[in-house]
Amino acid sequence: MDLALLENILFATVRTGTPLLLVALGAMISERSGVLNLGQEGMILVGAACAFIAAYSADSLMLGVVIGALAGALVSLIFAFVALTLISNQVATGLALTIFGTGLSAFLGAEYVGQSIEGMTRVELPLLHKIPLIGPALFGQDLMVYLGLTLFALVFWTMRSTRLGLIIRAVGENPQVAHALGYKVLLVRYAAVLFGGAMAGLAGAYLSLSYTPMWAEGISAGRGWIALALVVFASWRTERILMGAWLFGFASILHLLLQGFGYDVPSNLLAMLPYAVTIVVLVFMMSRKGAKGLFAPRSLGQPYHPPQ
Repeated sequence: MDLALLENILFATVRTGTPLLLVALGAMISERSGVLNLGQEGMILVGAACAFIAAYSADSLMLGVVIGALAGALVSLIFAFVALTLISNQVATGLALTIFGTGLSAFLGAEYVGQSIEGMTRVELPLLHKIPLIGPALFGQDLMVYLGLTLFALVFWTMRSTRLGLIIRAVGENPQVAHALGYKVLLVRYAAVLFGGAMAGLAGAYLSLSYTPMWAEGISAGRGWIALALVVFASWRTERILMGAWLFGFASILHLLLQGFGYDVPSNLLAMLPYAVTIVVLVFMMSRKGAKGLFAPRSLGQPYHPPQ
């Protein structure tokens, strides 16, 4: 295997893993605050639809990115109000959000199905993109990939080294104690959910403006569910999410890679690999043995009743 082929594989892996990285970072922050939002798929689709419509109508990719993030945050606000203020079941509310987002994105994008735009172009960073093997993969991508890596660094630093990260973790572990210490539990959880929605919207914008610069119903192709499994796979640790996103990204292109090498393996079988891994991870999460070893936030998914 020559160097050029390895560079292309790494390039495609990073590119394919970027939307998973964005969604998983947002989902992790939400879950570390104690809120389980299963509506990632719906938020991605709404973000993708709104981003494409804005970019197509205004001929501005940057406007599309901003609108995509805002759309994801707005949809997540609906979830936050129902799940946190009205104290509804978070699992049921998240599933309803996915159904709602899927239908809303199909309705909004009905007139744009099959339309395409000129997507984001690669921006090669001087000197860095010439580093053998990793240069093209990390420093020869488009702006959305760089944004994803920057957000990863910011989230990692926030959760590891700042008071804000400590507050988020405290709220997710024991909201009653956090409230007794003077922290606004609902405010922290609202902010975490909105951040998760904005990140899902950014992932949708990446899909419709860069990865495949067009609009098609179901463009997310289950990435929201994969990202939820990725958070569990990473044990709610920021540093593991990046590696996990690239691993799932590599699994997504594995069928194309093996076909290129001439292996006679059914492409559909390999194409389902990321989803099979997702099911295995989620089943493991639901088992008692798995839950004990994954360091899940103690109040994850549990309703919080503010003191009167």
